[in-house]
Amino acid sequence: MNLDLKAKTALVCGSTQGIGKAVAIELATLGANVVLIARNEQSLKQVKSELPVSGNQLHSYLVADFSDTKNLKELVQAFINRNGPVNILVNNTGGPPSGPITQAKEEEFLSAFGNHLICNQILAQLCFEGMKLSGYGRIINIISTSVKAPLANLGVSNTVRAAVGNWAKTWANEVGKYGITVNNVLPGATLTGRLEAIIQNKATKTQHSTDEVSKEMLAEIPMARFANAAEIANAVCFLASPAAAYINGINLPVDGGRTPNL
Repeated sequence: MNLDLKAKTALVCGSTQGIGKAVAIELATLGANVVLIARNEQSLKQVKSELPVSGNQLHSYLVADFSDTKNLKELVQAFINRNGPVNILVNNTGGPPSGPITQAKEEEFLSAFGNHLICNQILAQLCFEGMKLSGYGRIINIISTSVKAPLANLGVSNTVRAAVGNWAKTWANEVGKYGITVNNVLPGATLTGRLEAIIQNKATKTQHSTDEVSKEMLAEIPMARFANAAEIANAVCFLASPAAAYINGINLPVDGGRTPNL
């Protein structure tokens, strides 16, 4: 099985923590030149120092706030102009705050739509021509199992994630003829700061302990445990590799079997 990513350049969003960081580390392990992108420069420097390096690998980072789309475009375009094409784009942005849809505010939808779908579109467009010309392209979106079955108390997230899922399928249909694949990885409950926040929020609202909330969540997972970030990263890296060249336009749950439908 060919998992070799040497001489490939990967742009990984939200890569200073959690799933994004795990993806960056695994891509670097497979030989890719990794470009980290996030808001906090100190955290970016720290993660860059942790990435494995062999041969001619060269890792870098971009400091960007996804709420400033003009700056995002300029930064990524300037990087491509200097360094050549991005072969692998991993779209990964922290989810919006939890809460019922009946209480969701307009600005929460607009912010989530901008940070997820609009920024995904900007980055995909910027990377597309280089992928086509270089003959290698992978766009992988880390979304949520709510694409297949909405999750309780995640009204804004459910709505926006579904939009991103259909956006990705449309891209897959249009760019597959160039050998570019577009796929979605749908993490289940994963041991990250995001999960901790969800558990704490639910515990506060229900007046249960965090242990009780965790046990309730685990009862819904056939494998009876939460994922670790590296397990999600493994799925992303497989889809990024030459071995996955004929996998296009899919949603891949990595959730221990929690999602109730196929």
